[in-house]
Amino acid sequence: MRLKKLIITSLFLMTGFFYFAQSGVTIVDSIKSNNIMRKFRLYVPNSYTGQAVPLILNLHGYTSNSTQQKQYSNFMPIADTAKFLMVFPDGKAPAGNQYWNAGFGGTENDVLFMSDLIDSLKLFYNIDLNSVYSCGMSNGGIMSYYLACNLPNRIAAIASVTGSMLNSWFSCAPIRPFPVMEIHGTADGTVPYNGDATFAHIDSVVKKWRIHNNCNTAPITFSIPNINTSDNSTAVNYKYIGGTNGASVELFKVTGGSHSWPGSFPVIANTNEDFNASVEIWRFFRQYKLNQFIPNVGVHENSLKNTIKIYPNPVTEKLFVDGVSEIKLKVTDLLGKIVIAESITNTIDVSTLTNGIYFLNINNGTEQNVVKFIKN
Repeated sequence: MRLKKLIITSLFLMTGFFYFAQSGVTIVDSIKSNNIMRKFRLYVPNSYTGQAVPLILNLHGYTSNSTQQKQYSNFMPIADTAKFLMVFPDGKAPAGNQYWNAGFGGTENDVLFMSDLIDSLKLFYNIDLNSVYSCGMSNGGIMSYYLACNLPNRIAAIASVTGSMLNSWFSCAPIRPFPVMEIHGTADGTVPYNGDATFAHIDSVVKKWRIHNNCNTAPITFSIPNINTSDNSTAVNYKYIGGTNGASVELFKVTGGSHSWPGSFPVIANTNEDFNASVEIWRFFRQYKLNQFIPNVGVHENSLKNTIKIYPNPVTEKLFVDGVSEIKLKVTDLLGKIVIAESITNTIDVSTLTNGIYFLNINNGTEQNVVKFIKN
């Protein structure tokens, strides 16, 4: 992973269309996935001190990007107090419009990108692999459903705002219960609530996951107080509980609501302001751990880290790696540039490197770890 830009955001920032407060740092970076460089923004709250924390993938909509999604959903104040990391990846734009390939037939492997991104961030941050979630707007919500179907061993729960499932893969069935939240307006003209030839009806999506999770047929219904009478919309929250291993399904049905993120600045007409979608998404996510549904997740996650030993550090000529065999090693500098090519060995000659800080990347075929060392 290559650090390219650090934006310190401890003040109120003007985003171009509204103001928000945050007290963490935003890191702009990229990784290589499927031999393609993929960009993302990572928000790290000041409350992060190295303790194990959740990670939320927050996915932008069609033609949008990570910057706009970060501003629009405005999760930062929640992350600051709840102590989780949030990553805003960027989709690819093969036809000029950035998007997520959630079963649309393109060549981009965005499921692999999300899995690689989780792995890469885990190398540098103490991420609780039982607490990784995905949410998104529109195409980002569709991609979150696609991850539920195709990456259920990494993602604990998903939430979609103005998204849906495609009819072409509506029949998908993860091998485990999967908590799902959908937030959708009945006046959405982009992803219609009632569905169309491409998108499934939202009520059908909710019913599908209710049945999949073995939830109660009758929901707990709560009418959201209409505290903003000028947003031309009202909302009702439906909770389907009692599912296998505690999995539930929730729907926020926004009558009159548009293709918009409730609680955000109303840049789109009929944006519901009676509740905050980001607050509700975190309230939903924090109930769930992946090991509720898949036993022993993460048991081996630190095995490589706990068994390897490198010495000497600082080093002048040869760096030795003990504790593992059949490994691939490579050395990168602070910018992520590979300065020593991969080799299957337990010894690396670093004598020709310029003095400074480097990272030793260790891969044994099933796990990887990164260790910092100093060349003198």
